[in-house]
Amino acid sequence: MAPLVQSSQPWVEKYRPRQVKDVAHQDEVVRVLTNTLETSNCPHMLFYGPPGTGKTTTALAIAHQLFGPELYKSRVLELNASDDRGINVVRTKIKDFAAVAVGSGGRQGIYPCPPFKIIILDEADSMTEDAQNALRRTMETHSKVTRFFFICNYISRIIEPLASRCAKFRFKPLSEEIMSSRIIHICKEEGLNLDPEALSTLGSISQGDLRRAITYLQGAARLFGSSISSKDLLSVSGVVPPDVVKALLLACKIGDFEKANKEVSNFIAEGYPVSQMLSQLFDIIVEAEDITDEQKARICKKLAETDKCLVDGADEYLQLMDVACTTTRALSNMSEEFCYE
Repeated sequence: MAPLVQSSQPWVEKYRPRQVKDVAHQDEVVRVLTNTLETSNCPHMLFYGPPGTGKTTTALAIAHQLFGPELYKSRVLELNASDDRGINVVRTKIKDFAAVAVGSGGRQGIYPCPPFKIIILDEADSMTEDAQNALRRTMETHSKVTRFFFICNYISRIIEPLASRCAKFRFKPLSEEIMSSRIIHICKEEGLNLDPEALSTLGSISQGDLRRAITYLQGAARLFGSSISSKDLLSVSGVVPPDVVKALLLACKIGDFEKANKEVSNFIAEGYPVSQMLSQLFDIIVEAEDITDEQKARICKKLAETDKCLVDGADEYLQLMDVACTTTRALSNMSEEFCYE
């Protein structure tokens, strides 16, 4: 039974670094936090940066390295965005945990076990402003016995009074080289064969998110076996095939409304996410050398407006057709006044 359990374990958890020094690519962060572990002098911390770059992993690694398996459950409180973290929870659960004093501590084997607790608030940028304001006093009052670790993607969504109380650590997007070395390591461990083209594809579709890359890799391994091609990775990632994006853009360039309508209808029928199409269209248009800056600006403005409409629940077919029509007008240099007459 043991091998079956092992094989069903998500690789994201199986290959998650257990120590701070093993976190990839975040050299400055690792250097500072390693010193923190040696001295056991831990401030409030704010980890921010893109998803899949090691923020949660680092926070959990620090907590485990400070307290070890025995004290971890009693000394560490983890709250994620899936938990209710409104103002009532801050006033009760978090405040009660923060207020409880701990013993004087003392090293237990290799674990320093400092005399304080840790509260980890993952995805803290999704907390309401009222809840964040309620934390201000709690952080000050109980700072002797409790440390807060805030983890977020967007530091701008953390109110300034909280951010100013924390040591800030920015996590950089992982380079393709770093991701490739980690993916190659996993492939060796799992007995997978990944050719250079597939490795490059995996790096581009995951956009610096190592967690996403590992998830795609495991999904492809489950579906297609030990030999994985670039096409296999594209099929499990939900990325729109490049030829589909190019076909729609070509229809817009030649100004063929019927062809554009057919491409959009086929796209919707295939079930691809329109938001993904917008993202890939944006990449192609920005890098295109045969499109002027003014044309790029008009098209990208429409892409942004459409993305907002999709978030608000607009019809995907109508929104993508609007993008196609706007792109056609922009590429044919037709004026807005002429188009609406």
